[in-house]
Amino acid sequence: MPISRCINALEVQRPHFFLWIPVFFGLGIGAYFSLGREPPVWLAGIAIVMGSVLWMLRGTAVVRLSITGALALGLGGFGYSALRTELVSAPVLKWRYYGPIEGRIIGIDRSASNAPRVLLDQVYLPDVGTTDTPERIRISLQGLVVNGALEAGGRIATTGSLAPPGAPVEPGGFDFRRMAWFMQLGAVGYTRNPVLRAGPLQEAGMRMLIFRARMAIANGIRARIPGQEGAFAAAILTGDRSAIDPEVMERLRRTNLAHLLAISGLHMGLLSGFVFAVLRGGLALVPAFALRFPVKKIAAVAAILAGSGYLVLSGANVATQRAFVMTVVVLMAVVLDRPAFTMRAVALAALIVLLLKPYSLLEAGFQMSFAATSALIVAYDGLRNNRFRGALGRGWWRYMRPLVALLVTSGVAGAATAPVSAYYFNQISQVGLLANLMAVPVMGMVIMPAAVIAGVLVPFGLEGPALAILGKGVGWILAVAGYFAAREDAVVLVPSAPVAVFVLMVSGMVFFVLWQGRGRWTGASVFAAALMLWGLSDRPEVLVSGSGKLAGILREEGRVFNKGRGDGYSARIWLENDGDGATQAQASVREGFGIDGRIAIATVSGWRLVVYSGKNREEVRPYCRAGTLMVLPRADAPEGACRVVDATQLRRRGALAVRMIDGKPVITGSKDAARNRPWGY
Repeated sequence: MPISRCINALEVQRPHFFLWIPVFFGLGIGAYFSLGREPPVWLAGIAIVMGSVLWMLRGTAVVRLSITGALALGLGGFGYSALRTELVSAPVLKWRYYGPIEGRIIGIDRSASNAPRVLLDQVYLPDVGTTDTPERIRISLQGLVVNGALEAGGRIATTGSLAPPGAPVEPGGFDFRRMAWFMQLGAVGYTRNPVLRAGPLQEAGMRMLIFRARMAIANGIRARIPGQEGAFAAAILTGDRSAIDPEVMERLRRTNLAHLLAISGLHMGLLSGFVFAVLRGGLALVPAFALRFPVKKIAAVAAILAGSGYLVLSGANVATQRAFVMTVVVLMAVVLDRPAFTMRAVALAALIVLLLKPYSLLEAGFQMSFAATSALIVAYDGLRNNRFRGALGRGWWRYMRPLVALLVTSGVAGAATAPVSAYYFNQISQVGLLANLMAVPVMGMVIMPAAVIAGVLVPFGLEGPALAILGKGVGWILAVAGYFAAREDAVVLVPSAPVAVFVLMVSGMVFFVLWQGRGRWTGASVFAAALMLWGLSDRPEVLVSGSGKLAGILREEGRVFNKGRGDGYSARIWLENDGDGATQAQASVREGFGIDGRIAIATVSGWRLVVYSGKNREEVRPYCRAGTLMVLPRADAPEGACRVVDATQLRRRGALAVRMIDGKPVITGSKDAARNRPWGY
């Protein structure tokens, strides 16, 4: 009986098997990235071949379709990811470098310290061999920049420090090395020396010409719209965030309005939708034309072309590519007389994005984008035949429909993305719904239409009034962000969840959205269980930075640091992952560490932790006894019964997390998981 019930349940899913294609393909991608060792290329090829054979043999019987189809897609995702990893392989700097740096500017933004930062290709490092020179490097410019040096496509020269992309600041944390691998970014660094032009602009291909045009447009927008309004406008139209103040970014994050800066589905949908609506309405005003030609389809094609232009203009980053794919899928459905906003369109868009960039599966933008879109479709499908929706169509209630639609859209999208946002950014905005209700309509009804109109009028020199309106709209959004961000209760900080808990949570969300029938509530139960496990999960008792100079122990009042300065990035991320709003300086004065010159001592679960920043091992010899864990980033290990973490271990294992299990310290390194992967240098 249970078997027959399972078969009946699968039969219900048969018409919706297409929805599961990106899920099973994504499971294969996830399995690849979770490996502790890189599979050989031939194994990737075998996986792709086996997947293809299984797909052809999947048949039509529901059990065979489900099992064989899932295996085929999983093997395909696994092999395809491994193959793409090999194809993007590029040199990575193998040591710390200080010396002359020269390269061509292919990207401009700002670092966390608000310094200009450039992405360079055609890199020249005199002291590094040609085969070891990275294809791309990124450097923060903290010194004098000669006027005109930061020109898109221009070559610059300076003297600075470079290093390989950094490992996670704690085990299980964000691995920048992996992201850098797929960006072909082989080194990062900074310079405090002057930055000079290294030569005139050279002839360039189409990509570089587009980049120069983007930067020229961004500079023009900032010149016409002063202040942070112009910086915001340039960011949403060209993707250039280089002029946005970090303080403004923080306000946008606290109010859950940062998504307005990311050129994603909202922007692409608003721009394409505006073009579609205006063109369709305008053509409909010409009866002779409207009666002879398919006005709606013509408007859809024009909207696709407008979206394509926006994709190119904005830099075509991953989020924009994802939004463009989704927009094209929807508009092509209009052209083909198919329902536009369906889960099939979402599934197709997800599959295309994963084929273009398998690594995007691991990115917060991918997960949040499709979580919001899927949740909105499910919610509106549920409301389609609801009595409440019917009531909104009668009497004066019909005037409330736009407001209700905005409330539902903001509420559902916010609820769907909140768990993902909390996992990646360790905070949940309590004012996000109100802030979005006040800001998003202005984005849709003022800013994006004004941007389109300004773009149309630029050739005639009449774009001034449209840009002025655009600036006022942006000013309103920044004012909303500033007002709500100033509230003390704007955000709730949450600690990080283990990866396994997050995977369980996402699995429950996916099952609830895609499964047909009452069985979908199983997904809701899994999601609830994951949230409970998140609440019960604990953080490491001890964290040690990759340099070995900063250590943090967990106490009831929060994490305590052995020093108030140095390794600031590690300290900030640790506190964020703890769900702690304190600063490093505040955490360093908490009770927990005893400081004796260059020696910091603390007691953790019966063990003594000793962190020594000096070089003379004789200074710490008296502390080297049983039950002591000693961190010595510069000194040799003294004689004694203590357990020592020295510079060699820190270089090999990276930042360390220590958990006390059965009364003994169990140490995990941030480099351990990816040691045998291409990005695990």
